[in-house]
Amino acid sequence: MIPPPLLSERARALRPRALVVDRHARGVGRDQGVARIAFDAQAGAELAELLHADGTPIAAPAPDLVAFATPRDLLRLRASSHPDLELAHLCDELASAPAPRPRLVGVLNATPDSFSDGGASCDELVERGLAMIEAGAAWLDIGGESTRPGAEPVTPMVEIARTIPLVQELARRTDATLSIDTRHAECAAAALAAGATVVNDVSAGLHDPDMLALVAHADAGFVAMHMQGDPRSMQAAPSYAEVVGEVLEFLRARAAAACEAGIDPARLWIDPGIGFGKTLEHNLELLARLGELRSLGLPVLLGASRKSFIAKLDPRAASPADRLGGSLAAAVHGVLGGVDLVRVHDVPATRQALAVAHAIARQRRA
Repeated sequence: MIPPPLLSERARALRPRALVVDRHARGVGRDQGVARIAFDAQAGAELAELLHADGTPIAAPAPDLVAFATPRDLLRLRASSHPDLELAHLCDELASAPAPRPRLVGVLNATPDSFSDGGASCDELVERGLAMIEAGAAWLDIGGESTRPGAEPVTPMVEIARTIPLVQELARRTDATLSIDTRHAECAAAALAAGATVVNDVSAGLHDPDMLALVAHADAGFVAMHMQGDPRSMQAAPSYAEVVGEVLEFLRARAAAACEAGIDPARLWIDPGIGFGKTLEHNLELLARLGELRSLGLPVLLGASRKSFIAKLDPRAASPADRLGGSLAAAVHGVLGGVDLVRVHDVPATRQALAVAHAIARQRRA
């Protein structure tokens, strides 16, 4: 079944752009919570009329939006009185859902040119993966093809040779989630047979026409990422009329395609693709407006760890090995902005940074 955010044409017409729930707002009961909603004023006139009665206008995340804060119980009441306003039901469901603690996804690259794992043997990579799980990772993302800007593609057979022994051994030694980072259905099939349960595809299923059907048939999870172009050319001259809107529409379409192919929407994640066909300005705009991706009603994965945009902000971080501070800043900002999964190279440092950020945020709301 396609989830309401992808099924409802009415919800699409109203186009919510952000939704955050503050469960500890001052003056609001802890069991009630506040829904903070931003949407296009012109398309959302009907919702705006409802919220003007009960909501408090707040600063919107973009100039073309309007935003309100309203107790979710009042939103539920208004929604029940207007059954035709499907978006109100959608907002209510999202606002009522418990906010799980974001999970860490450890990056494990079986590629010879990886800055973090390059040249490591299978046994060494297994031990690194287990160490990341011990340090707090709930998920390991295993890749055998470099997708850094300018990288040359490799064949599925090369990917398989690099990754499948690693997947098999990790599946034998841990119950943590294992994903295969691949664009190729052949490699994905081998990894799922070896013990992986999720496919992380930087092309969102567009590179290989067999990918979505394969994932659906295996009853596996799927991460759909946005990328403009391909790894070899994506940073040549990335261009968008409005980057957040275009990324959002792409992910909406690919999520719908995944659901239509038979992938369980409960096992579907979206990723804005930081650094994949984006300039520094595009990356910063996406990071600043991560909450808007929540309008699709799907969990968001953020991968900003050690990315080159950090070096553009700090020229002294030319090497990926020198970008830990920027990676931690992006991870903390992402989690406070509502992402559900954070893909990182540095699990212990990120876990600690997020623990401190959560403690401060809870205290501020107390």
